[in-house]
Amino acid sequence: MLRLTKKLALAVEAVVDIGCHGGNEPVQSQDIAMRLGLPKRYLEQVMQQLVRAGILKGVRGPRGGYRLAREQRRISIGDVFRVIRKNEIEEETSLGSESELGSRVMAPFWMQLEEDFVRRLDDTTVEELCRTAADKGVRFQREAAPDFAI
Repeated sequence: MLRLTKKLALAVEAVVDIGCHGGNEPVQSQDIAMRLGLPKRYLEQVMQQLVRAGILKGVRGPRGGYRLAREQRRISIGDVFRVIRKNEIEEETSLGSESELGSRVMAPFWMQLEEDFVRRLDDTTVEELCRTAADKGVRFQREAAPDFAI
């Protein structure tokens, strides 16, 4: 059953943060943690799940960090949702009862609501959320592209 968690919200925000701040250089985890107001250790656990799933790429070294593994427009929020949902350890509880009303009306209602929610997540990309952030005046610290002109 659909369950919105803090971990999901963190994962989505971190991916969007990387999309918005990423330029030529990877975005460092301490910078992401600072902007999100989270402990770096907690953030790293989520980031590694996203790297293993192919949503992010980890870059090692002193200037290392994270970058999107695909273009912003090719990463949906639904992609992030499925990674976190799969990796969360939670007890699934059924909403409703075993009554005829519960099984024939309420259970299909909740399932349809979840399908609609996930469809909406799939229809929203990192690119769209970065554009929304820019439209709302959120400032980004992108690395400028190197200029090789003489």
